[in-house]
Amino acid sequence: MLDAHSLYRFFRAGDEETLALQGVSLRLERGELVALVGPSGSGKSTLMSCLAGIDEPDGGTVRLGGQRLSHRSEPVRAKMRAEKIGLLFQSANLFQHLTVRGNVLLAQRLARGPHQPPPVDDLLGSLGIGARSRAYPGELSGGETARAGLAVALANRPAVLLADEPTGELDDTTERQVLQLLSDLTANGVAVLVASHSPAVAAAAHRVITLTDGAVTR
Repeated sequence: MLDAHSLYRFFRAGDEETLALQGVSLRLERGELVALVGPSGSGKSTLMSCLAGIDEPDGGTVRLGGQRLSHRSEPVRAKMRAEKIGLLFQSANLFQHLTVRGNVLLAQRLARGPHQPPPVDDLLGSLGIGARSRAYPGELSGGETARAGLAVALANRPAVLLADEPTGELDDTTERQVLQLLSDLTANGVAVLVASHSPAVAAAAHRVITLTDGAVTR
């Protein structure tokens, strides 16, 4: 579903140049959960942004479902992202002034993908947060916030889910519950990539990709 070939990313500040990605290649297949691990500063978040089409690599290519995502105009990348990619972050998925239900509805209206989006109440119910649909993000517990963020990421039936440290602020019990939800997605054919420092994420994954100093080492 997602194929990245020889990605490079440079950042410059004055005369200083940082090579954030050094020829990274990876393939994410339908129905698998892959953990992306590595120390802080290894390039995980940069890689996730390039895979999502939020950032552009300086070299290399990202393909999504066989179509080139990288090195295209931002409107094209945004359309492909909205139709095929779900994004799950540690804390940035929700607008504070909207209810849980309102956040999901907004995501569906903005995406307008080729597939019929799931009914909001059914989606929230499947994630165990249906009873909190009218709550605002500030009224949610950590576990509820994670589930609400996942609902937003799944609002338009994405083929690929990219999650950057989604369990970083959760207790062990809630982390296991969220990981189970992510694992359940793979049974429906969703390809899931999770960037994390958590050993529990690595243990739950079908395979692990290790990033060190911007390069895949294992």
